[in-house]
Amino acid sequence: MESRQSSSESKAEKLRALEENLEATRTELESAKSQLSVLKGQIEELKRAEERPKVAFSASIGGHGNTGPFNTDITLVFRNVLTNIGSAYNPATGIFSAPTRGIYYFSFFYHGGTANPTRLSLFKNGQRIATASHHQGQGGPENGSNGVNLLVEAGDHLYVVLGAGSWVWDGRNIDTIFSGFLLTPL
Repeated sequence: MESRQSSSESKAEKLRALEENLEATRTELESAKSQLSVLKGQIEELKRAEERPKVAFSASIGGHGNTGPFNTDITLVFRNVLTNIGSAYNPATGIFSAPTRGIYYFSFFYHGGTANPTRLSLFKNGQRIATASHHQGQGGPENGSNGVNLLVEAGDHLYVVLGAGSWVWDGRNIDTIFSGFLLTPL
């Protein structure tokens, strides 16, 4: 009888241990399910990020020498394309055409001399957004730049205009440049 009781107690202990083990396994499984759900969400976010358009360009005027001065304002054509991811910049016209709505960053840099003033302006759809300039001076070469974050709609056109009577220089050092990139699509 004692042996049966001992055997029953032993089996009961084993059963309790199995139940505890089962409960621990259930807890681990629930935790793993929760982690899996989080990971699935992160994977979906990464997939969406990968599908977002990639847009970035940089181009210089190219050549060696002055561009300008002209009697009227002109759109500068930056022919020497350094990068054009998304092909939104047209090196034949100097115009960036936004492929998607979003926040973009645009910048332009120039190198000019003192013989003539320099005035460059970034335009969006015919509206002046930002300007960088210097007046005719006495010293050596002049440099200037400007940059802006802009909300841009798909199809908007952005370009840099050289003001009438002013000029810029570009050479092998890529002195005058226009760049932009999509920060975040909206």
